Amino acid sequence: MNAAKSRLLICSCEKTMPLDAEAIGRGCTGKITQANQLCGLDLDRFKEALAAGAPITVACTQEAPLFREVAENSPQAELTFVNIRETGGWSKDATAAGPKAAALIAAAGEEMPPLQLVTLESSGVALIYGRDEIAIEAAQRLADRLDITVLLTKPGDVTPRRTNEFPVLKGTIRNARGHLGQFELAIDDYALPSPSSRAKLVFGSSRDGATSTCDLILDLSGGTPLFPAHDLRPGYLRADPRDKAAVERAIADAGALVGTFDKPRFVNFEPSLCAHSRSSITGCTRCLDLCPTGAITPNGNAVAIDANVCAGCGSCASVCPTGAASYALPSADALMRRLRTLLQTYRKAGGGDAVVLFHDGEHGEDIIDALARFGDGLPANVLPLRVNEVTQIGPEIIASVFAYGGSGAALLTRGKPRHDITALRRAVETSDTIISALGFGTGLVRIIETDDPDQLRAALDAAPRGIATQKPASFMPRGAKRGVLETTFRELHLAAPTPVDVVPLAPGAPFGTVNLNVDGCTLCHACVTACPTGALSDNPDRAMLRFTESLCVQCGLCQSTCPEKVISIEPRLDFQAWNTPQRVLKEEEPFNCIACGKPFGTKSSIDRVLAKLGSERHWMFQGPNAKRLDVIKMCADCRVEAVVNESFDPHAVPQRPPVMSTEDYLRAREAKKDDPLGS
Repeated sequence: MNAAKSRLLICSCEKTMPLDAEAIGRGCTGKITQANQLCGLDLDRFKEALAAGAPITVACTQEAPLFREVAENSPQAELTFVNIRETGGWSKDATAAGPKAAALIAAAGEEMPPLQLVTLESSGVALIYGRDEIAIEAAQRLADRLDITVLLTKPGDVTPRRTNEFPVLKGTIRNARGHLGQFELAIDDYALPSPSSRAKLVFGSSRDGATSTCDLILDLSGGTPLFPAHDLRPGYLRADPRDKAAVERAIADAGALVGTFDKPRFVNFEPSLCAHSRSSITGCTRCLDLCPTGAITPNGNAVAIDANVCAGCGSCASVCPTGAASYALPSADALMRRLRTLLQTYRKAGGGDAVVLFHDGEHGEDIIDALARFGDGLPANVLPLRVNEVTQIGPEIIASVFAYGGSGAALLTRGKPRHDITALRRAVETSDTIISALGFGTGLVRIIETDDPDQLRAALDAAPRGIATQKPASFMPRGAKRGVLETTFRELHLAAPTPVDVVPLAPGAPFGTVNLNVDGCTLCHACVTACPTGALSDNPDRAMLRFTESLCVQCGLCQSTCPEKVISIEPRLDFQAWNTPQRVLKEEEPFNCIACGKPFGTKSSIDRVLAKLGSERHWMFQGPNAKRLDVIKMCADCRVEAVVNESFDPHAVPQRPPVMSTEDYLRAREAKKDDPLGS
């Protein structure tokens, strides 16, 4: 977009809110046009902007459908809509909200990457799972739209139907997996009804271990849900059979689940970066521990994320230390670019003490709208930033608020959050510890759990004011998540009011160091092989173990793999270590092969082996076998050559003396009797 030629249309909404065109002009480029009723009496001003052919930003979202309709004959028009009314103009602090309006307008122009989709297909093969006639009645109402099978678990007396339009079976679902279009069920106590059932359905002999597949499940059993976070599983509908309204809603929803459906791909995953496991030893399980839907499962050295099941909470991306799992709606770097524009423009337009309020679209926008219409509105210094799910926010996003010049961050969730916020709490606790240690202030990162607009305003008013940096960062975040995180924390340290080099962190934090008992380390490099990020490395030219702290994700694989148990991990954020080259944990003089001179192993290890063999005076290395000691002093290539050329087996045992049998002994004794003098 050519910002200099763009057009910005701002409206006072029939003079119900003030417009600080001067502040907006300081923060935004392009030609600004003011109106009092842009959607009505002043609509020609929008048409004039269309005729100019420049990109247009309209500071109104309520009438966006109208403006799009007017622009139908100008398909080349670039339209952006932004809300400055409910977010700032309708507030008791509206006269001071000019810098906020400028920031929101500028941030709306930040381009977001295109949405990736996952396609689910349903042919309408439905299983209705219940206990009695309620399930059968639901089936009768859906039979003309879906291919129905009814499964009754532990049924009582069920009256047979006059005509069997669909099968009614008995069985209890023991296990279920899958998603819309691809469910797989394991069923116990499975039985068919007798066709001669008269007063009630009589079922034949039952069996366990039956299997079935279907496209969707309508669960009216009233029992335990078949899936974790069942309300987030596409294609699985559940209602309490005692709640008639809920049953009606479920029936209506089930009837619509035929065809092709698109859902967002919420998470991108790169298995090669995953720190889950190495050599059958488990390391990082952060995402597995938090996924509410069971979409994440172990898969060898990495995990696997089923995009068809993923409900988009983003907890996996929030806690993933390597960036293997990253949120895609949008990516962390794209979200941070919008945040950068928001805070830079707010400061440029004259704003101060910026607090960023992260919120979702469904709950967050509703409560902000209600606060603007019926309450005091948002404070002038609170900059709302919509995200897909608040639980997607990780430490890199929170840190960037303060690096870019903000003085606080708030995350708005429901009073009873739809997604588990355990990961969000960890991100907030870790971030607040770091922010506090760097001198910005204490308690500046907060989660606000409320459904009450007035409580939201009260919580924002009561929030402590932090110290905004006097040297805000301006870096442009680009690339993969872990790289963005490293850059953000380095910039945060540079921007800190009172920087410190080391910040101790709680266990489980994704940053830290490795402590090594140097005396016990044999430089076997098992830890190097296990390290998934390359934080631990060797030196092909020297017997050495090196460590790069900025790459360590505290997965613990090195600690679990070390055969000598001389490694421990310590969570912390050491900015000095992050900005220094690799640290040598241990280095030893190599042992040079006595045949070719090539270094191999370590001198201390070879000397220990030779000393032990000499002290024990083992027969394999004594007398004529002493030459076998030279083989230990050779590299692998020379060792093989020596064994072949000298035709000896280094593992061969000496010949044992012959064993005398009983028969040999008796024969010798008889010979002794015949010849007592031994002649």
